[in-house]
Amino acid sequence: MSVRPKLVVGLGNPGREYVGTRHNVGFEVVDRLAEKHGGSFKRKWRFAAEVAEIARPAGKIVLAKPRTFMNRSGSAVAGLVNWLKIAPAETLVVVDDADLPAGEIRLRASGSAGGHHGLRSVVESLGGCEEFARLRLGIGGGGRGDDLSGHVLSRFSATERAVMEAAVADAVAAVECCWENGLTAAMNQFNRKRKQDE
Repeated sequence: MSVRPKLVVGLGNPGREYVGTRHNVGFEVVDRLAEKHGGSFKRKWRFAAEVAEIARPAGKIVLAKPRTFMNRSGSAVAGLVNWLKIAPAETLVVVDDADLPAGEIRLRASGSAGGHHGLRSVVESLGGCEEFARLRLGIGGGGRGDDLSGHVLSRFSATERAVMEAAVADAVAAVECCWENGLTAAMNQFNRKRKQDE
C-alpha cells in the first residue's frame, strides 16, 4: 500500500493583500479541506503556522498554512514534521506552479524544487530531503523568464478563476484520494484525469 499523508501543507503568503493571488492557491486547497471536513485553523506560534486537525477513519490528519512568507515556508514544515514524529514521505505540500497551464494539477511522490522558492525552502529545512509528496496547481505563466514575482502575486482573470475553482476542487479530491487509497492510486487517477479531459 502506498503512503497516505498525515500532514498536508498549503504554501502561500499571509496577509489580506495576498488573498486570491496565484501564489496562494495552496492556501485555498487546505482551506477548502478544512471547511469540508470540519477543521478549524488555529495559530501555532512555535511553528509560525496555522494548523487544523481533522479526524479520518485511518487517523488524525493535520492541515497547515505557514505564516512565514513563501520563501521561508520550510521552517514551519520541518517543525510540524518533527512535532508529529512522521517521516517527510508522510507529508504532502500543495503549491502553485507557473510552468503548468492554469487549471492543470500534478501529483508527485518526490522530486526537486523545480525552481519553486517555497519548495526549495522545504527541501533545505528538511536537510536536503526531497522525499515528500507535492501537489502542484498550474497558474499559467510558463515562458515568462526567471522573474515571475509580478505574475505570481497577481490575481486571476474572471475566466481563469472559473478554471481554478475546478482545479481546487480536483486538488481537494486528489488529497482525499491520497487519504483513502494512498498516493499511488491518487497519482494514477488525477494525473491522468486532466489529460483525458483535454
